[in-house]
Amino acid sequence: MTAELVRGQNHPLSQVRLEIRISAGTPVVAGATLGDEHGRVQGVEGVAHPGAPALPGLEVSRQAAADHRLAVDLAAVPEAVHRVSVLLALPDGTGGPVRFGLVAAPFVAVTGLDGTEIASYTITGLDAESAVVALELYRRAGAWKVRAVGQGYAGGLAELLADQGLPEARQLAAGVDEAVSRGLARSVQAPRPRPADGDRSRQPAARGPEHGETPAQGGAGSVAPQPVPQQGLQSPYGPQAPVGPGQPGQNAHPGGATPADPAGPPSSGPADPSALTPPGASATPPGTPSVTQAAATGPIDYTHP
Repeated sequence: MTAELVRGQNHPLSQVRLEIRISAGTPVVAGATLGDEHGRVQGVEGVAHPGAPALPGLEVSRQAAADHRLAVDLAAVPEAVHRVSVLLALPDGTGGPVRFGLVAAPFVAVTGLDGTEIASYTITGLDAESAVVALELYRRAGAWKVRAVGQGYAGGLAELLADQGLPEARQLAAGVDEAVSRGLARSVQAPRPRPADGDRSRQPAARGPEHGETPAQGGAGSVAPQPVPQQGLQSPYGPQAPVGPGQPGQNAHPGGATPADPAGPPSSGPADPSALTPPGASATPPGTPSVTQAAATGPIDYTHP
């Protein structure tokens, strides 16, 4: 059963390998300090933070985040360590909230390695503080306990570390902020480089009949060939009537076109029928019925005699 702690309350720990889970609702820096029996930190080597996340028996997150999981092995901490303090701080210079009074109350839980909660604590009552000692694990008479602390500091991480007796508190706080800034820069993915013109994929060109494909075989990208107009093959006598099967015309050409007249340039319009009839000859061949007779007797038969 989970022990829900209030400020100042403690609870015994039956396990030494633990996880400390933090949910803050906004990115925070999570750290921890290793203190003596009076809670004082002997040097920077006793502070776990994003720039130096691992200490004997302790490991914290490498960057600011809304949720954290800290690993603790109380059997591996040095014998001189009697107090492990868990710290939370709002990152400086990131454009986020600057005090805990502007965000939801952080929630901290101590769990076993299987995720079973042993004790939890919701840190309430914070306002102008930007750093807080959330809770501490302390050794008493050879046994370990957890205590809910909730001690906030309006002066931020530097004031908190100084209160634990660290002489280099201000320099270390600046180093933590720098490590967090580097972590945020690494979390932004760089844009993909634009490919050079020579690397861009090209669509295959439509293949023509010379490659063994007809327009129907070429697919959607094929283009049907267009008829090429025949130049210089216009009849000097104007447009010719189509010649039916078995009825080659007088001026018919095997290719279906009439060669140009070598005697002169082709006429731009139909020739005058009277100019094509020899003097004294009739324009109508003998035996050909007149238009009136043809209309009276039915369709004209053009079969060659």
